[in-house]
Amino acid sequence: MSVSLVALHLPPTQLPRALRDVWDDGDAALPLPWGAPDATRDELVRRLRPGRLVRAGDDGSSPEELTLPDARHLPEGTALVLTTSGSTGVPKGVVVSHTALAASTTASVARLGAEPGDRFALALPLHHIAGLQVVLRAWACGTQADVVTDPGDPGSLASAAADHLSLVPTQLARLLDDQRGRTTLARWRSVLVGGAALDARLADRAAALHAPVVTSYGMTETCGGCVYDGRPLDGVEVAIGTDRRIRIRGPVVCSGYLDPGADALQEAVGADGWFTTADAGVVRDGRLHVLGRVDDTVISGGENVPVEVVATTLRTHAAIADAAVTGVPDAEWGQRVVAVVVPTDPDVPPDLETLRDLVRRTHPTAYAPQQLVLTTELPRDAMGKVSVAALRRLAERT
Repeated sequence: MSVSLVALHLPPTQLPRALRDVWDDGDAALPLPWGAPDATRDELVRRLRPGRLVRAGDDGSSPEELTLPDARHLPEGTALVLTTSGSTGVPKGVVVSHTALAASTTASVARLGAEPGDRFALALPLHHIAGLQVVLRAWACGTQADVVTDPGDPGSLASAAADHLSLVPTQLARLLDDQRGRTTLARWRSVLVGGAALDARLADRAAALHAPVVTSYGMTETCGGCVYDGRPLDGVEVAIGTDRRIRIRGPVVCSGYLDPGADALQEAVGADGWFTTADAGVVRDGRLHVLGRVDDTVISGGENVPVEVVATTLRTHAAIADAAVTGVPDAEWGQRVVAVVVPTDPDVPPDLETLRDLVRRTHPTAYAPQQLVLTTELPRDAMGKVSVAALRRLAERT
């Protein structure tokens, strides 16, 4: 028996109810990014081929439904098709089953210590698994997710009347920089932070305020976070391959990927059941430490330079609020290492030589950036991930 795919282009206040309706009908949902240009929505519909589109009506209240041609069908038990962040290229369509979602939600609620009646603040986009998991955790506790009206505003986050909060690091930073946000951080039962690596300085600032921060590692293919504070959720196994890549196995792993040109799914796991990520990691004292993407390497003068290692070092400088590292073509070196930096004080930015000296204290000379780009903010998506392509374009234009 196959399942029909229904695209949902709805605001956060409407999408949870529509999701329930789709599942009650035995279909699968494709949440589309709310607020994105129509061209983005239309391209996703073209590539992923849903049979129906439910979108917000012109009056902003009553959704309308359209039947679409060239509909595809999915395996029985499919709950969602979700697009990856696309931070390194074209987003993939990830197929997630009801079984995987249930396993993830159950394990997450248990690890967070959530109880019946607990309320969850929704401050993440619902076309990403992290936002949908907030809705599912609330349902598991018998409540409805409380939609934060302006997720980018620390005042809105601080005033959310809920027990549990899920954020990306950028949102946590804004709360820590806000007077009211700082005073309210300790009242939460849990503050789950994921989507991107949590900077050590942010973590220390939150800990000083007794904020119950829980770091989350995972991806769309694993139903979102499946490792909390370095420890896998119940039922999840983590291993490190010989190539240093993090491998994940368990009931939370997705069913596969949609192939735009065929109805059959592309496999996501090997014959042994392991999903191999694009991230490098190491396990120390039973905890997973994520080192960054395996392919985040610049080859400069024949030396392999891991960009996240350099960026982490740069972020320790007091004059730097945020930093990322990329490589651009160079006639002499093949690629040159470029530091893209957000200064703490725009009027007193760090200089290149200072940053080169900082990196050379703990790393080989080849790791030291050869170019410095100053910017007001890094090109991050709604989940806090830096867009590699946008970062490279920024470096090349400067």
